[in-house]
Amino acid sequence: MSITVNEAAGGYRSVFRVGEFRPVFAAHLLSVLGTVVAEIALTVLVFRATGSPLMSALTFALGFLPYALGGTLLAGVADRRPARRVLVGCDLVCAACATAMVLPATPVAGLLVLRCAMAFVAPLFQGTRNASLADVLGPGDGYVLGRSLMRMVAQSAQLIGFGLGGLLLTVLAPRAAIALTAAGFLCSALLLRFGTRSRPARAAARTSPLAGARAVLGDRRRRALILLFWLPPVFVIAPEALLVPYADGIGAGTAALGVMMCALPVGTIAGELWAGSVLGPRTRSRIVAPLAAAGLLPLLVYAFRPGVTAVLAALLLAGLAHAYTLGLDQWYVDAVPDALRGRAMTLLSTGLMTLQGVGMALAGLAAEFLPVHAVVAGAGVLGTAVVLLLLAELRSAGPREGRPKNETGPAAK
Repeated sequence: MSITVNEAAGGYRSVFRVGEFRPVFAAHLLSVLGTVVAEIALTVLVFRATGSPLMSALTFALGFLPYALGGTLLAGVADRRPARRVLVGCDLVCAACATAMVLPATPVAGLLVLRCAMAFVAPLFQGTRNASLADVLGPGDGYVLGRSLMRMVAQSAQLIGFGLGGLLLTVLAPRAAIALTAAGFLCSALLLRFGTRSRPARAAARTSPLAGARAVLGDRRRRALILLFWLPPVFVIAPEALLVPYADGIGAGTAALGVMMCALPVGTIAGELWAGSVLGPRTRSRIVAPLAAAGLLPLLVYAFRPGVTAVLAALLLAGLAHAYTLGLDQWYVDAVPDALRGRAMTLLSTGLMTLQGVGMALAGLAAEFLPVHAVVAGAGVLGTAVVLLLLAELRSAGPREGRPKNETGPAAK
């Protein structure tokens, strides 16, 4: 297969030429960094106030627990309200919550409630923003590259965000760091309000959360696609979730542990950059099946209880295989009608976040009964089998077609 740089039609640079995308990207960067700083500062604040490791850990966990509930209950809002209004409203809610956290009179219980409120609106914000990218950049290659950039920012937050937060806390009190988070959300709201166009809502009819989920998942192809997004991370998260006990088991030091923790996100970012910069839309579509099928195979090296070097190689390869998601993004946006796009994107991001948490918990549970290296290798085997089944289901669901414009639910196929 011959691949040239020209095939990518300008790559990521072409996305930044769209004037409306630049404030969207800047707002996303501010939101991600603000959330990371708030997580660290709030965890430190609660620990200092209570002296309880449990309360400190609970503060961090509360960033995930309300996610599924918010994504389920609020998904319909993404289509029933104008996207800009939803995005600005979510940013203002988060800014208000962060501001309330700064007040010295706010008790620990209040801090936890406010943290839950921020997490509750997060899936609505993410789903609405991802849906609106297709309006800003078009539903074609621009949308795929824009989504890729958003993911890379989120992945980079794992590498630099926590370090930045730690540095801030060496010169600022936790509440002062949270004040910066509030300012970041306000700046994000201003960027979205004045940097993007006002567009009408996609759907006027009000539907129940379950009906909205049925509308998205009722189509066989959409269901297979969304499961192909959701399920592989359940298995690929296993080595990350068990990295600390595995490193301890092979006698790796803290420096080696830190490098290993970076391997998977670095591989993921590199894979997306390669696919977005070098490959064109057709090639990205062709590599979905082979990369998805092979993406978990590097984890099989854990069966031999490898050392640091082999683990780094395996995690980097697993991350690089993540390049298949660019082609999968295009398939998904092609399969979703305009009237369902907000709900579909909110449901997608909700499932991704929730199931990664489930994957971590399952990996930890399995490691209570089995050796860590066997759990990770088993995740590679089981995950590969699941991906192959999903690819077979996707093939049976029929070939990719043009974007449906008038479909509003599963009955209109």
